[in-house]
Amino acid sequence: MRLLSIDYGKKRTGIAVSDPLQLIANGLTTIETHTLLAFLEDYVRKEPVEKFIIGLPIQPNGAPSENYARVKSFAGRLTVALPHIPIEFYDERFTSVLAHKAILDSGIGKQKRRNKALVDEVSATIILQNYMESRKSF
Repeated sequence: MRLLSIDYGKKRTGIAVSDPLQLIANGLTTIETHTLLAFLEDYVRKEPVEKFIIGLPIQPNGAPSENYARVKSFAGRLTVALPHIPIEFYDERFTSVLAHKAILDSGIGKQKRRNKALVDEVSATIILQNYMESRKSF
């Protein structure tokens, strides 16, 4: 079964999924946040998902960021909509910075690097990859 990560944003949300063996994270898409719940309900009808990994927006000093309450509220709605799939939060500090760096290092042209949706998808991928790597140490 796959893991699915969510980089929840006020306007857009990046989504990444693992392969069925949960070894590799792959960017799936970026969608408008207001369509997220319907998208996830549709996705899990087609693909088995073991767990949702939601990036938890924490500031560098450890305090919740301004998006924290929105993320927690969405997680509550997701739990009601898909109660059979557990949710785990994962610290998403610095993932946007890492996503920008990864995109820059990839050699993607300047015009595509400005695509904020790409940053969201790459951020979700980084959250998922870091989550899976953190589980390997146990």
